[in-house]
Amino acid sequence: MVDNDNLTNDMIPYVEFADNANERTPCVLVLDCSGSMRGEPIKQLNAGLKALEKELKEDIDASSRVQLLIIKAFGKDEAVISSDWVDAMNFEAPEMEAGGLTPLGKAMELALQKIEEQKCLYDSCGITSKRPWIFLISDGEPTDYDWEIIAEKCRYAQKNKKVVVHAGRQSGKAGKIFADVAQAFDRA
Repeated sequence: MVDNDNLTNDMIPYVEFADNANERTPCVLVLDCSGSMRGEPIKQLNAGLKALEKELKEDIDASSRVQLLIIKAFGKDEAVISSDWVDAMNFEAPEMEAGGLTPLGKAMELALQKIEEQKCLYDSCGITSKRPWIFLISDGEPTDYDWEIIAEKCRYAQKNKKVVVHAGRQSGKAGKIFADVAQAFDRA
C-alpha cells in the first residue's frame, strides 16, 4: 500500500517555501539548560521564549521572514536540537528544563553547521536570505574542553559576514568568567 502523504512529502520536501517565498533570516537560539540554570534562571529563560514567540507572531514581517532553530546545551556534554527550523508564525516556545553540564562549544558548532545547511536549502529552493543570527544565552562557563576553538570559528564566521553572533547572559553568579566567554563568542 502506498502512503500518499509520505509520497507527496518525498516528492516536494520543501513545500513550505511554495506558500511563503519571502526572504528569510535564519535565527538560532543556543540555550544553556545546564544544572546552574535550575530555579529562577530557567523560569526566566522560558518566560523569554514565550515573549519571543508573542513578539515574532505580532510582527507581520518577522512572522513570515524569520526562521528559528533552538539548540539546547545540557546533560552529559550534550547539544541537541530542541526545536527544528520553523517560520516565526508557526513557532511555539518549548518549555526548557535544566540539568547537567554546559557544552556551549559543541552547541555553537552545531549552530554553525545547521545554519550552513539551511542556507544551502534556501539556495536550492531559490529563497534569498539575510545574514543568519546566533543568540547564545547562558549563565556560566562552558564545560567542553575545546570551546575556545569553536569560539574562534564563530569569530571567523562573523568576520567573514557569514553570521552575526550575539552572546548574552542571564543575571546571576557567573560574573567575570561569563564576560570573558561572551566576549570570546561575540567578538568580530
